[in-house]
Amino acid sequence: MTHNRTHSGERPPTCGVCNKAFNCRSHLIRHQRLHSGERPYKCEVCSKAFRNQSNLIQHQRIHSVERLYSCEVCSKAFRNQRYLKNHRRIHSGEHPYTCAVCNKAYSCQTSLIRHQRLHSGERPYKCEVCSKAFSDKSNLIQHQRIHSGERPYTCDMCNKTFIRKNYLIAHQCIHSGARPYSCEVCKRAFCYQSSLLNHRRIHSGAHLY
Repeated sequence: MTHNRTHSGERPPTCGVCNKAFNCRSHLIRHQRLHSGERPYKCEVCSKAFRNQSNLIQHQRIHSVERLYSCEVCSKAFRNQRYLKNHRRIHSGEHPYTCAVCNKAYSCQTSLIRHQRLHSGERPYKCEVCSKAFSDKSNLIQHQRIHSGERPYTCDMCNKTFIRKNYLIAHQCIHSGARPYSCEVCKRAFCYQSSLLNHRRIHSGAHLY
């Protein structure tokens, strides 16, 4: 199909927002959902929505697969024994996977692989819209919300929406009056961790600017 366009002069399907070209129209349609925020595939069980049908199918396994393996300590259940084995290390404190560069240890291999990218500089997850690359898939997903405008986390007090869950948690402190970040020196408390980090400079003598 792509080869035939070379002879016919036909232009490949192109995104009207970022001008990225695709081999077929279905790929373009899927890409355009990054800009529009459209999520047409919805889970019938929990109403969570997805951009691609393949992601919905993968998600549905959470509901359909029986969880046979239970933790003896906290009773949390898992779909397979490997997930249970990784979970048990939370209770045991075991960290069998060690970074060869800095000796930092992790409870599961995937966490070690993610950490090693800090040393290697590898960024395998690339944004289709702006080509910005990330070392972690979750960071890419959060970044894509800048393009789509999606803000999935909503404050139940004032309906303000946020791109990231930790932004919502920090915001909710305004309503609750909670100040979870305390200075070890003077015990002054703050809503935001960034405010505590700035405050610590007063004690350390570091310049704020």
